[in-house]
Parts: sequence; structure tokens; C-alpha cells
Amino acid sequence: MYSVKEAFYTLQGEGARTGRASVFCRFTGCNLWSGREQDRARSRCTFCDTDFIGTDGQNGGKFTDAEALAGHLNSLWPADIAPAQGSRRYVVFTGGEPLLQLDAPLIAAMHALEFEIAVETNGTLPAPEGIDWICVSPKGGNTLAQTHGDELKLVYPQADLDPASLTDLAFTHFFLQPMDLSPGAIASDRDPMAATVDYCLAHPRWRLSLQTHKIAGID
Repeated sequence: MYSVKEAFYTLQGEGARTGRASVFCRFTGCNLWSGREQDRARSRCTFCDTDFIGTDGQNGGKFTDAEALAGHLNSLWPADIAPAQGSRRYVVFTGGEPLLQLDAPLIAAMHALEFEIAVETNGTLPAPEGIDWICVSPKGGNTLAQTHGDELKLVYPQADLDPASLTDLAFTHFFLQPMDLSPGAIASDRDPMAATVDYCLAHPRWRLSLQTHKIAGID
């Protein structure tokens, strides 16, 4: 059984593949926060800006097996739109924490439908084999189980996580993303955008990532 908060066809909004057409699938549930505001302050992640509770979002629902969910996601890619030349259709699994649900049967079912598979994870759980693009977004105070992949995207600043402690990990791309100071999030003593820009200028290994979907006003 898979539980999906929402799923839709959109553009990738963050990181190395910003702007790429994709089917976006947000699973319900997370291992670092319940998703309830009353639990935020004592959770293992205190600054999440995402609603991942329930299955009541756009195209959300419960799916009995991998083929059912894969078929649902396949139906969300417009039939008259081909992927870019030389590439496959693209699906991004996120959450919450997608590795609580993304498993070998679903990976196989999406590949059978000729999708390239990406995951955006907090990195506290090891990724199963077969994922084509792994993006890890570490949360301070939590041990990383997934220490290699394609993209490391650190929300910045986090008082208990220094970017310098991550640069020896086996990732191809390193991004800093300014923290979205949503209601209830922890504010730093500096403006997150200014702090992030300054850090990237002083440490060119890191590149700036922005939430372009919010800037553009798209899902």
C-alpha cells in the first residue's frame, strides 16, 4: 500500500534539474516530523514548509500496489507531450520522506513505463537500488545513512549543521538553499538569502539553489 498526498505534472523547482518537466509525487509521512504544528518544536526537523499529512491533495490517494501507483503517475504525463530529445519522462518522488515508501517494486514499475526516477530525501534512510537521480537534503542533528548520490542540497543556515562537514561526501553537485522562514520555522540572526549568497561566494564548491516554483507561482 502506498499513500500519496499529491501528484501532478509540473516543472522541477529546485537544484540541478530546475526547470525540467516532471511528474511530481509527494508521499505522505516523514520520520523526522509528524507534520502537526503542535509537534514541530520537539521534532527532529523543525523548519519544514510542506504539508504531507493525508491523501487529500491534488491526485492524492491510496494505492494497493506498485503497478496501480505507477499507472496513476503515468496518466499524469500529458499524452501529447514527448520528453526532451534523448531523455525519458521524469518522475520526482518526495515527501515528507519518500524512502519510507519508495521501494524496488515501484522503481521497477516506473522503469517499465520508461520513466527516469528521482528522489528528494532527508538522507536518514538508505536508498534502494535503481533510482536514477538521488538528491539528499540533510537535516541537522540527524545521522546520514545515504552519503552518496547526485545532488546534496542543504537548507541554510542550520545552527547545528556546518556545510564544511559535508563537502567530503560523494555527491556530484553541492547546493545551498536559503531557508524559507514560514510561520513556525526557526529564524537565524541573519537574513537567510544574504547568508546563503555570502557563503557561496566564499566557498565556490557550493552553488545557490532557489525555490523557483515559488518565485514563478507554479506548483
